[in-house]
Amino acid sequence: YIDPMARGNDAPALLIVAGDPALLWRPALAIVGSRAATAGGRENAASFARTLAASGLCVASGLAAGIDGAAHQATLDAGGATVAVLGTGPDVAYPVRHRPLRDRTAAEGAVASEHLPGTGPLRQHFPSRNRILAGLSLGVLVVEAAERSGALVTARLAAETGREVFA
Repeated sequence: YIDPMARGNDAPALLIVAGDPALLWRPALAIVGSRAATAGGRENAASFARTLAASGLCVASGLAAGIDGAAHQATLDAGGATVAVLGTGPDVAYPVRHRPLRDRTAAEGAVASEHLPGTGPLRQHFPSRNRILAGLSLGVLVVEAAERSGALVTARLAAETGREVFA
């Protein structure tokens, strides 16, 4: 999937998509937050995801533990559309325990990555994942995040590009 003109100068050279690439063009709201989320945070993320799915919006996130996983799972359970943007290859689940969720997301939604299949998790890949997630979304909803977190990086990138940010 290549469209460098559609997303501006910071667009990745290509996105590899497992699942339905058309979902990347649907209006989406990103739900992001702490990997070490509280039970209340996970339920808030799931509640927002179910409501957004029912309204017809696509829910995007990073398939990380905590808030991300809760948002993807709730969206899929509600029969909604979800896109996972990974900082690994599109075939690599991170965390590993999210393999079933990654597989279900690829089967019923879309998993996107700018990294080649087989690429494992490297710290330097996650800022670009956050940038892509912000760029694909109309806005970003932050549910529980530390002051120095990828979720707040995603929110900042979204705000810098004119997207809405919610907390």
